[in-house]
Amino acid sequence: MSGHPNDDLHPESWPVAAANPGFAGDTGEFTQLTEDDVRGLSFVGIRPKDGGHASVAGTLPYQVAEKDPEAPIFSGPYEDRLEKVLSRYPDRQAALLPTLHMAQEVRGFLSPATLDEVAQKLGLSPAYVRGVATFYTMYNLAPVGKHLIQVCTNISCNLCGGDAVLAEFLKHAGTEVGETSANGLWTIIEVECLGACGFPTAVQINDRYFENVRPEDVPAVLAQLT
Repeated sequence: MSGHPNDDLHPESWPVAAANPGFAGDTGEFTQLTEDDVRGLSFVGIRPKDGGHASVAGTLPYQVAEKDPEAPIFSGPYEDRLEKVLSRYPDRQAALLPTLHMAQEVRGFLSPATLDEVAQKLGLSPAYVRGVATFYTMYNLAPVGKHLIQVCTNISCNLCGGDAVLAEFLKHAGTEVGETSANGLWTIIEVECLGACGFPTAVQINDRYFENVRPEDVPAVLAQLT
């Protein structure tokens, strides 16, 4: 800016900002790091089924690729995880959301039978559990594909081509919004803000984010999902 106060009113006098590198870009002293290194694209950690430490047991991903609608929910490491979750709350009702997350992680969706099982485990009424599960959109009440693809079309992503990205996913998957592709791999839905407004278009696939997605990127993204 120049020293004259009125210069602030004239955008042509403002300094030109550097091009957005497409990610945080600041690697500090580690200038050898690439974008893949910063984003962790070359490595995706494996979360322990038992939840690890009790402080994080309720925050693990609840939408994963491998799931089994017939699998037991509260046995083995998942039973240990539930106990860790319960230890964080004053009563079992408060633990309902992470318990539903865990049930969805194991089975992929929350069937009426699954909701009844959760209700029984937590000592809650089935009606209350169903009321909570049907309120939140992050819970799947019907089976989904191996990969649940959530495309944000809220304002930032909308302005940066989110609708075109969604259309491209549907085109290449050969399906419609909310439906599962014939090969069972993909269910594609349109969602509100994913909280990555600085990197539109944001796409969440199971428990992982893809940022700065453009329509031309879609075939390469789908190629990763096998």
